[in-house]
Amino acid sequence: MRKLRQLILPLILLLMLMGGGCSQAEIADESLVVSNEQSSVSEEETKTQAAQEEEQEQESHKEAADSSEQTSNAFDITQIPEYCGVASYVVNNNEPYFTEDEITDEAFEDYGALDSLGRCTTAFACVGTETMPTQERGSIGSVKPTGWHTVKYNGIDGNYLYNRCHLIAYCLGAENANEKNLITGTRYMNVEGMLPYEEETASYIDRTQNHVMYRVTPIFEENNFLASGVLMEAYSVEDEGEGICFCVYCYNVQPDITIDYATGDSKGEEFTGSASSASDEETSQSKESENTTDADYVINTNTKKFHLPTCSSVKRMAQKNTKTYHGDRQELIDEGYDPCGNCNP
Repeated sequence: MRKLRQLILPLILLLMLMGGGCSQAEIADESLVVSNEQSSVSEEETKTQAAQEEEQEQESHKEAADSSEQTSNAFDITQIPEYCGVASYVVNNNEPYFTEDEITDEAFEDYGALDSLGRCTTAFACVGTETMPTQERGSIGSVKPTGWHTVKYNGIDGNYLYNRCHLIAYCLGAENANEKNLITGTRYMNVEGMLPYEEETASYIDRTQNHVMYRVTPIFEENNFLASGVLMEAYSVEDEGEGICFCVYCYNVQPDITIDYATGDSKGEEFTGSASSASDEETSQSKESENTTDADYVINTNTKKFHLPTCSSVKRMAQKNTKTYHGDRQELIDEGYDPCGNCNP
């Protein structure tokens, strides 16, 4: 009997140890499962968070687009008087249509998609030193916005009736040959209408390092290929509009020239070219391209004048405003620069 007990007792102990080991293994397996589940949950949460952030960003862009559409709807072209010799007209008591939700000090640029007729819509941005150009401006001759015609008239600076007008100026947004940011605008609207507001905004940013909400909407009536004008809005953020605050309509007109806004055709008493059919225009542009020769110029980014390198005015220019340019003279004019009256480049 004693021998039997001696044999059974070790067996019982052995079975107990084996049972305990299985339990520990099961516990370890359960811990591993829990760990894997937690890791899976963590990965799922990360994916969910990323999806939510992407959705919020898309929603933000949608709200900006919707807001721009609302602004366009709020603006009524029929309330704008006929052009009477002044390049721009104050709208909405000079108060831009920005909502509180739109105003931010985080720089961004948003260029609306072209509409079904290929026309530009709204360019909307918060401009600041972050968005301003850091390199020389390139060519924009490859872009042919709706209503574009290469046509010259005597009495217009540079002779060309039309410029490729940036909605958000290159000096503010550094966008150059962006078809969503270029419309066909008269030389008069580009230089007399839009440029003073663009320079005022750029100067303010340079001086204060602040941000400016900035939106430009071309106003096309019905199915016209040429805009009647542009609505320009701006509001300085950090000082709540103390530095920059305007809401103006700039007329897309040229004194003494009659314009057909449906097509972009034009006529005047004195002219060296003519508003022609599409095929004639292409021939004209081709000949113009063949006869164009690049040259060296010195440009003053402050006065928006360009000079020959030998011009005496170059020596008096501030270094920060002086840039060299090699290219086509007409492209400089298209970009808003005027030839110097002394050296006549």
